[in-house]
Amino acid sequence: MKPSVAPNAVTGDLPEGFVQRLRDALPASAVIDDPDRLAALLVEERGLFESQARIAIAPSTTEELSMAVRICAEAQVPMVPQGGNTGLVGGAVASAGEAVISLRRMDKIRQVDPVNYTITVEAGAILADIQAAATRDGCLFPLSLGAEGSCTIGGNLASNAGGVGVLKYGNARELCLGLEVVLADGTIWNGMRPLYKDNSGFALKHLFIGSEGSVGFITAAVLKLFPAPADTQTAFCALPSVEAALSLLSLARRESGDQVTAFELMSGFACGIVCDHAGGAFPLEARAPWYALIELSTSREASDLRPVFEGILEKAFEDGLVTDAVIAESLDQSEKLWALRERTPEAQKKAGGSIKHDISVPVSRIPEFIGEAGAAVEEYMPGIHLCAFGHVGDGNVHFNFTQPDHMAKDEFLGHWEAVNDIVHPIAMKMNGSISAEHGLGLLKAAEIRSYRSKAEHDINVTLKQALDPHGLMNPGKFIVL
Repeated sequence: MKPSVAPNAVTGDLPEGFVQRLRDALPASAVIDDPDRLAALLVEERGLFESQARIAIAPSTTEELSMAVRICAEAQVPMVPQGGNTGLVGGAVASAGEAVISLRRMDKIRQVDPVNYTITVEAGAILADIQAAATRDGCLFPLSLGAEGSCTIGGNLASNAGGVGVLKYGNARELCLGLEVVLADGTIWNGMRPLYKDNSGFALKHLFIGSEGSVGFITAAVLKLFPAPADTQTAFCALPSVEAALSLLSLARRESGDQVTAFELMSGFACGIVCDHAGGAFPLEARAPWYALIELSTSREASDLRPVFEGILEKAFEDGLVTDAVIAESLDQSEKLWALRERTPEAQKKAGGSIKHDISVPVSRIPEFIGEAGAAVEEYMPGIHLCAFGHVGDGNVHFNFTQPDHMAKDEFLGHWEAVNDIVHPIAMKMNGSISAEHGLGLLKAAEIRSYRSKAEHDINVTLKQALDPHGLMNPGKFIVL
């Protein structure tokens, strides 16, 4: 049986007396219905969706959130959780009859434990602030992504964020030891155990990590820390092919003792638009079809990482895997090399319309995927520009396309669905995923039904119905019933 649908989710109306109940139960600052205050919470990062919510709730404590959820549940008002609002799939978009639940005010860093190598934080804590707090205690929190200056850890966990360090440290799921969650009826589950081993029952945290707020709202987390790197080396390499990139990755992992922290792939077009539109400084003499940005790091003092890296590249030159390369000589030069990768999304916006895919396939099949899917899309639309880049070390490719020179932006974007229909089946055929790290949100919630088996879909539905029987938690996202 499907969850019942709240009447106001259909009509867009809020129940009579609902806002006043919130005002009576919560501090005045926690209830937002002024259009000017609401405006920032209604913006969607890519401009693909329009949020129409007329009420937002911004608790400052778990208890306030629990009360707010209880009131929403009793009034049958659907709730849409929101952190930094930097998501790329419309997961924080709310309709007129839904309430935005903003976690931004719950931003405390509760504790850093450098002995246990853990940090305890609230859901609204900014990722960059968590990184900085860890650094002050001589530790590293390795989750790192382009929006880290504004995204929140609650959103990172709810979407199981990836980023550039997954190859060595894992994604958000692997970095979390414990959670605190408010359930659909307002009940608070305290699973904040800073334990690396706990076999005392189901690992309940995994129901909420990556669930996009569809079965509970994450309010706090215990996260893993690591020793801070004592030496980091960064290189930018020109490559003849994607196949060469995989061979170089294997060589670097093997020869460095698996100290590869990041391995980022960029197409020639992607690198070119960063240099043309986003202030990138090209560091090599000649352009190439593909590039790799490689980072090695170690927490060992007085390491031999630099000569090891030089040896790796020397062998790569001999084997024809690299045609040119530069190793950063300073932190400033390293940042400039990283800018070539990190500014790619910015450059895409300035270069024209983009049709984007967040694909993952087994690492060994990346060349096959890029070759087959790239050729299929280019056959469908001659002149389209392949703007592929991503965390190839963990199999995640942002397989994007920029509009042909002869086509207008609006006309090009009208082909989004058709291009998806070409790219996504190829990824799935290779035992891949159409959502590697960005999530499903509104953008892919319906489409994923075509790629899930009946058994997998039924399991998802059963969990949703058990934990959110009235379908009030981020409805229409993640899983469409």
